[in-house]
Amino acid sequence: MTALTLELINHLRQTQTDAALPLQIQQTLGLDDLTYRAEISRFLGLPALDRDELTAQFPRYDLLPYAEAVGRQCVLVEDTEGHLRLVLGDPFDRITRNWAQQRLNVSYVTAFAHFSDVRTWLDSFETSHRAMDQMQAGPDAETGNEGVTEISLAAIARDASPVVRLVNSTLYDGLKSKASDIHLESTATGLSIKYRIDGVLLHIGGANGVETAEQVISRIKVLADLDISERRIPQDGRFKVLANGRDVDFRVSIMPSIYGEDAVLRILDKQNGGDAFKQLRLDILGFDDSTMANIRGLATEPYGLLLVTGPTGSGKSTTLYATLSEINTGEEKIITIEDPVEYQLQGILQIPVNDKKGLSFARGLRSILRHDPDKILVGEIRDGETANIAVQAALTGHLVLTSVHANNVFSVLDRFMHMGVEPNSFVDALIGVVAQRLVRKICPHCITDDAPDDELLEASGVTRAQTAHWRFRKGTGCNHCRGTGYLGRKAIAEVLRLNDELKQAIAGRAPAVEVKQLAASLGFLSMRQAAMAVVARGETTLQEVNRVTFVD
Repeated sequence: MTALTLELINHLRQTQTDAALPLQIQQTLGLDDLTYRAEISRFLGLPALDRDELTAQFPRYDLLPYAEAVGRQCVLVEDTEGHLRLVLGDPFDRITRNWAQQRLNVSYVTAFAHFSDVRTWLDSFETSHRAMDQMQAGPDAETGNEGVTEISLAAIARDASPVVRLVNSTLYDGLKSKASDIHLESTATGLSIKYRIDGVLLHIGGANGVETAEQVISRIKVLADLDISERRIPQDGRFKVLANGRDVDFRVSIMPSIYGEDAVLRILDKQNGGDAFKQLRLDILGFDDSTMANIRGLATEPYGLLLVTGPTGSGKSTTLYATLSEINTGEEKIITIEDPVEYQLQGILQIPVNDKKGLSFARGLRSILRHDPDKILVGEIRDGETANIAVQAALTGHLVLTSVHANNVFSVLDRFMHMGVEPNSFVDALIGVVAQRLVRKICPHCITDDAPDDELLEASGVTRAQTAHWRFRKGTGCNHCRGTGYLGRKAIAEVLRLNDELKQAIAGRAPAVEVKQLAASLGFLSMRQAAMAVVARGETTLQEVNRVTFVD
């Protein structure tokens, strides 16, 4: 490589895109692939990998997300001895090399491979690492979606603005990781990015610079059609993106903080993978047989009020959708009113709440009753007016399924009383309550046997004698579970089916202790008991059960 060649490189960099530069240099010099790698390696002092050496490496997308790797045409890989290499498709790209030094908090060696080899190798992982990796690709993302942001791999690679590329890559990787929420937090030094995966926040990465943090939040505001000049009050909005041909909604909450503003994005995939929700049933949610039998028994009643309760993110909506899918035979009119409509179900009339236009839960529910329904789903009971209309609908021959925020099946009874619902009417309409939580499952890729100490057993309310035949297991942490030891979640629940004896006790305002004792005598199993049964089978850990349930 001569001084003339260096001058040629500088000239080409001014006239060509970064992606075309390595190929232009090779073609201008008239070198084959082998000679090109050898000459560039000697000229820049960087090790070169051929195609076979590259494919023998293990990609570390947990350290350098796949979308960023595609956008920069580089990849972080690990060899069989555990050494990390940042492999560049363009060895002349100093911007990417400087960016990687700030982005990666691990020790690595910079290398390069032929640009076409890097691109081909990244493309080979498209299927298994795409954002909607369990979903069928939809129509071409380039057509018929004017005004909707596209976050396919090709679009990310085309993004010229670093801020736009960072935002789109974050959305893409959040979808790929099956996160329920994306947290963008402004700090004293820049931006921190976290995903809520399986109910737990995990720090994913970030960006240096307060100005970058402000620009990222402003970009989110632009997408959600919010006021970018207002930074002193909270703002809420939503926007839609096209991810590999699929529409995905994001619900946005902007909150002022001492370092600027924070944003939380709730991911709502309405279509949810094509056929995934068409075949959704209770048995794929992880419920045990007795719990499923109890829920199905309540859902097949001709009329009455069925409540599903739990905190935000506990899977209430999924349980309600699964229940609707099972009872949707096409012989009855099923209508839902939701805020928002999270998943689209065939054969069911789904109505989105629109507060700006005056369509509230209460007003919508009144209109539904005039639409000749057999079964009604109310997304959430938020006020006394909606609660009273739901009770009246249940008393007039409709099966009403709804959710409400409460800690357990007994506290939900008081919740309705406090909303001003007439006690006798409520108890007469109520047929059952389902209270549920989601517990993380042990990662199957790094699962191993475990032996909890006496301190943990005592804190969990069990003895070594009681757990003598239990199979304790845990996850050691691996790339599949991001080092947490958990992968995926399953639902646990307690189901209270009301009979005349329980209804009489509740209507008579009997103490909670007496109601619980009466329910237990009738075979009621608490959520804690259901959770400990999952531990005994080796599906989760005592630490996880203690995180989501109280000791009885």
